[in-house]
Amino acid sequence: MYRCVLPALGVALAASCLVAQAQTHRSFPATALRGEFIVTQYPDVLLNGKPARLAPGSRIKGDTNLWVPPAGLTGQKFIVHYTVEPNGLIMDVWILNPAELANKTWPTTPAEAASWQFIPANQLWVKP
Repeated sequence: MYRCVLPALGVALAASCLVAQAQTHRSFPATALRGEFIVTQYPDVLLNGKPARLAPGSRIKGDTNLWVPPAGLTGQKFIVHYTVEPNGLIMDVWILNPAELANKTWPTTPAEAASWQFIPANQLWVKP
């Protein structure tokens, strides 16, 4: 009678996958900036058209919030949110999904982030 458990487990797993796919907005830290991201040859990338480098232990999450290996992204252009370590290396990268891309107001430079107000509960930036 154990075989009855397996289909139920499969249904539960499928349901959890659908919930993950239905997620439209993720929570980003206030330090995250928006930019154009291209992996040239790991760990080297182009960020907003300028050379940059991924930090050791950096994480790239796809539009479904799952980890994506950087080598699989080589040569592709994405709009992302990213964080930068104090030493200038890129630490976290989130490839934006269509719902997140629709939120057009997001800082692209540290100067903008310093002068705008971030509302974490709504994931919104308010310009002065």
